[in-house]
Amino acid sequence: MVGEEELDKLLVLLQPSLLPSDFVFCTAANLNYGDLAECKPIASYQEEEGLTLVLDKQAADDAGLAYDSVFNCITLMVHSSLDAVGLTAAVSGKLAANGISANIIAAYHHDHVFVQKHKAQLALQLLAEF
Repeated sequence: MVGEEELDKLLVLLQPSLLPSDFVFCTAANLNYGDLAECKPIASYQEEEGLTLVLDKQAADDAGLAYDSVFNCITLMVHSSLDAVGLTAAVSGKLAANGISANIIAAYHHDHVFVQKHKAQLALQLLAEF
């Protein structure tokens, strides 16, 4: 199944869906990819400064991992192509215009937008306006 590339279609078919969990971003300089797999991170990225993990808040708390903020995830249910141009800009621009940070992770089928927990309902409403 090939993802959609046309921005106008992507925005019409966006179907933002709020996931029920709270998520956090954690990092540690002494960790490498694959470390803390028992925490079941939904995403990880090895940076020069250390390993970043995106995981359920409770898993981070249970592991004693520090984090700065709590986020909710809005999944854009449209199957966007990784070659599509402008979706990230449109989504982050709309949220930024309303004072909402957008930490976006693109996966193969969907984009996932992590927004501050206390602004998640507003973000969902704004994205539904597309």
